[in-house]
Amino acid sequence: MSDLTLDVDQAGELKAAFRRGGWTNGDIKHLCEGNILTRVREVILGRATINTGEPTIDLDADPFVPSDWKVEEHRKGGQWKYDPTKLRLHLSVKQQNGQVVTGLELCKELADLPVMNANLLDWYLINPEFIPNELKNQPTFFWGTR
Repeated sequence: MSDLTLDVDQAGELKAAFRRGGWTNGDIKHLCEGNILTRVREVILGRATINTGEPTIDLDADPFVPSDWKVEEHRKGGQWKYDPTKLRLHLSVKQQNGQVVTGLELCKELADLPVMNANLLDWYLINPEFIPNELKNQPTFFWGTR
């Protein structure tokens, strides 16, 4: 690959395009973070598309498993159209008023309830902008995968 140069004319073209699109300096800074521009380039090259519809999460796929870990149970959940209004945190009666419940007790309590698996966690890690505020800064377990 040749060395990339950005001359004054190209910088001006970018600036004009950003202004036309209503971009802010913060938007441009975010665009330059991580691999966002790499992903945009994949769209420009025709190797990826932008889907503005509701995201769909494959809850049937095998979850990411760190090395030296093993999965004891993975409840599959089909192709789930992301809808945060259908998610809620579960707080056991045994966890209220300062009480404590063990993970094993909680697991038994949730055995017959619908729970999300680690594929949602994997998806959140790739798409952090979708993480609901109520899940931020607190331990959250995805009991469909143990």
